[in-house]
Amino acid sequence: MNITVDLQSRSYEVVLQEGARHLVDGFIREHCPNAKSKVIITSASLRSELWFDFASELGAQVIEVPEGESAKTFATLEYLCERMAALELSRSDVVIAVGGGAVTDLAGFAAAVYLRGIAVVQMPTTLVGQVDAAIGGKTAINLKAGKNLVGAFHQPLAVFCDFETLETLPERERLSGLGEIAKCWLLEGRPANELDDASLGDLVSMSVKLKASIIAADEFESGKRALLNYGHTLGHALEILALARDPDELRHGEAVAIGLAFAVRLAHALGRVDADQIINHDEVLRILGLHYGVPANLATSDIVQAMGHDKKAHHDLTFVLEGPNGFEVVRGVEPGIVAQVLESFRGEQ
Repeated sequence: MNITVDLQSRSYEVVLQEGARHLVDGFIREHCPNAKSKVIITSASLRSELWFDFASELGAQVIEVPEGESAKTFATLEYLCERMAALELSRSDVVIAVGGGAVTDLAGFAAAVYLRGIAVVQMPTTLVGQVDAAIGGKTAINLKAGKNLVGAFHQPLAVFCDFETLETLPERERLSGLGEIAKCWLLEGRPANELDDASLGDLVSMSVKLKASIIAADEFESGKRALLNYGHTLGHALEILALARDPDELRHGEAVAIGLAFAVRLAHALGRVDADQIINHDEVLRILGLHYGVPANLATSDIVQAMGHDKKAHHDLTFVLEGPNGFEVVRGVEPGIVAQVLESFRGEQ
């Protein structure tokens, strides 16, 4: 299946199928005829997988980066750019990002800033990457102050989602991806009971179609695209606090699942939704096997402070919340209310 991301400047395809990785070489030959060099950016663990066989077809140089969110630093970005310079990549050449959300973010940003922008092809190998991170051109690295605070919009030439790479995905990575899928399911207003009849392929396609339609309407996140950050204000705050202690403590989708459960409770406390929506959110998360408890070793005051550093914020606490008119970006939420709801939410656990 191909899903088109239809942008005013340039459209591109998201390819969803088993064996999609073997289509990358032919695509580059057709769409980048002047490319003399190709560079794959990936991690050591992914390079050792059997499905990495496609790299020999490309004849590409491989640059390894650290695993997970720990790769999204200025130091790694500098290393990537220095390696690309040493390989004498030109503006006609191509970067292929192979990995999860962290690799696609980092490699996409490196492609955006090296020589003021060279082509990137995204090949996400995790659920998070396939349904979210690799699609839409948002690239970034992290600061100590918050996630994805330094980045650029840099759309890929194409996205190749190979379902065969998901077969080797650790269970925790699969669950992390389901956190982003839960977000899309809830944004579409679908009831929890319909999940019983949905296959993983159905869920991936649903998520990609939703994201593609929103990006087509708002490429640079000046309006509707911000809705894709549902659950992310708390999620990103938890991630950055956990990352400072242990890079493996909390995955992105795990944090988003917690953020979704909190956001609907905040919306209820603000009189925007009734209690039935809390029940539906919790049931969606339960069916998908997602835990949504706030880590006990993080202080509420620290979490609220970290939420104020989210990239959506305008010197205030900003959330995507459901309401009578659907989902909206709500600014200037009172910190005291946020802390109260967060404390109540933690008391449920």
